Amino acid sequence: MSRRWIQNPNRCSDEYLDGIEDFIEFARRHNPGATRIRCPCRRCNNTLWEAIENVGFHLVRNGMIETYSIWNLHGEQLDHASSSNATRMDSVEPIVDPNDQVMDIIEDVFPFASTNINHKREDDVPTPIDSAEFEQYEKLLKNANQELYPGCESFSVLTAIVELMHGKIKYRMSNLCFDYFLGVFKRMLPTDNCLPKDHKHAQKVLNGLGLGYEKIHACKNNCMLFYKEHETLDTCLICNESRFKMTSQNRTTKIPQKVMRYMPLKPRLQRLYMSTHTATDMRWHKKKRVDDDVMRHPADGEAWKEFD
Repeated sequence: MSRRWIQNPNRCSDEYLDGIEDFIEFARRHNPGATRIRCPCRRCNNTLWEAIENVGFHLVRNGMIETYSIWNLHGEQLDHASSSNATRMDSVEPIVDPNDQVMDIIEDVFPFASTNINHKREDDVPTPIDSAEFEQYEKLLKNANQELYPGCESFSVLTAIVELMHGKIKYRMSNLCFDYFLGVFKRMLPTDNCLPKDHKHAQKVLNGLGLGYEKIHACKNNCMLFYKEHETLDTCLICNESRFKMTSQNRTTKIPQKVMRYMPLKPRLQRLYMSTHTATDMRWHKKKRVDDDVMRHPADGEAWKEFD
């Protein structure tokens, strides 16, 4: 059975979807009676267990680990010579320098700033940059170049925070749990380290990377949002429930009963198209349409290719 579908970047194609069905059928056949299996999607990385029904959804949303072509963790038998190598490759992500990854992220977020600084020539006309945006860029660049502690070459301050926050999200750690381990790590490191003391301070460092969310107060009973024309209201128009919790009169800030976190779609799409690492994947539908046109009209397609 061919498993080339694992490398297919178009996760909506018939080949990829049929491949997922083959994998689910394979897992059921080799794990009779099991309701949960290891999920081989890129996010779970064969380390988390999911219901079989959810694994297919994960594979469509996140894609399968590209190196997981021998399904030994789901019942496939290996010969002795290759078993140790395959087991090691299946659940380990490609080794890349985390500092280079962080610099790539900064360049994706601030392409104009990084271009002006790194590639400026005498005859170049500088691209106008918003002063607040450039200030954010300089802060991130400073943290990206600052050692985690004097003499540390493996991790910068920003790299360490990104790695820790990635682990927090991947393994679903609560903020309280994250604060505890961050405090432990900080005590383990030399006393002059620059690691943030808690999640709140780590989040502030990453704010410059954008893709944040907007907090919108909501009715306790989900009747309405205190948003736009209703932003100044203190009670729900439908059930008359108070917008804020009852607190002592000495408290200066009001605590909302319920908060909805809104993540705008537009800047996220812009980021995907701006990044050199994801822009190609975002254009797969255009390439597919061109390929389909060539298949329907091969003569025109050949002429188009020659002209191009």
